[in-house]
Amino acid sequence: MAAGACRASTTSPQRSHDPSPLAHSAAAERNQAPILAVLQTLLPPQGAALEIASGTGQHAAHFAAALPGWTWQPTDLHDQHFGAIAGWAAQAGARNVLPPRPLDVRAADWPADGPAFSAPFDLVYCANMLHIAPWACCAALMQGAARHLAPGGRLVTYGPYLEDGVPTAPSNLAFDASLRAQDPDWGIRRLADVARTAADAGLRLAARHALPANNLLLVWTRATPAAPSVPPHP
Repeated sequence: MAAGACRASTTSPQRSHDPSPLAHSAAAERNQAPILAVLQTLLPPQGAALEIASGTGQHAAHFAAALPGWTWQPTDLHDQHFGAIAGWAAQAGARNVLPPRPLDVRAADWPADGPAFSAPFDLVYCANMLHIAPWACCAALMQGAARHLAPGGRLVTYGPYLEDGVPTAPSNLAFDASLRAQDPDWGIRRLADVARTAADAGLRLAARHALPANNLLLVWTRATPAAPSVPPHP
């Protein structure tokens, strides 16, 4: 990934491979079941999902096949995996996966090219992007999600995080060091910093789910507006 780009697949660059005929991520194959188990407790029977940084498209295919009442819009910064995204969806029989769209989270409008999305989304989903993208992409993700979420919608992010007061697994510390050695703009993000950035976009952390391999699934919703003050009686 080029420096400065807000793009990720559903795993890190070190953990993916691309055998023929479809690009494949071993990590996505491992984590899709536990992620889906949480999504099935969160989501209503029907809705529309926007996936940011779809990568190989394995998550899109797996989730859409298991959630037939949902339409799933995959996106990625570049089109190099678009064939795989469509291929995994076809292999899973997931006709509710829409054709992938190019999307850069930093753009003022999502998507910057082509027709605009026709309606807001009930779910914006982003896995394993924040730690292999510049920090500015976190704010861009939060702001874009806030613009495109329907009332009552959720942003779900998945990946490793550093938490204050929670011991960090040695494997995550080593992973963080390896990321920063590859690119100083990368690295596992502190959850407190992510939450502050979300708050700036009008989102709050509504739920935290611990998943295997020291990863978290985080659910973000719009912050409840403050109640208007009642003027005193004259």
